[in-house]
Amino acid sequence: MSEDKTAEIVLALEIDDPALADRLAALLGNIPGLRLAAPGEQGTAAIVARDPRIMPEDIALTQRELDVLALMAEGASNKMIARQLGISVHTVKFHVGSLLDKLDATGRTDAVAHAARRGVIEL
Repeated sequence: MSEDKTAEIVLALEIDDPALADRLAALLGNIPGLRLAAPGEQGTAAIVARDPRIMPEDIALTQRELDVLALMAEGASNKMIARQLGISVHTVKFHVGSLLDKLDATGRTDAVAHAARRGVIEL
């Protein structure tokens, strides 16, 4: 009986940690109907794991913006963020505005969602 190539799933692994990539490749390599994509080959599905300490290249946030973003993700108000970071509410508003611009977001919740989707923060 011939193998049906149309039902095959080609899985691309995009993982920063080589040890994790090797372990996943070993675990997934023998699953029927699943083939791991060759280097440079586009898969029909992908597993992506980026080092959270590495900022995506197209987003350049300062450490203070990351601090503000993390507190925003926790639901902190501008006043609470200011107290926590020892800065003025005006400065917090400046950082929030900068985050909205850099993340192309329409509001605080949208900024947190964009940042999480793009791997800038983990929720």
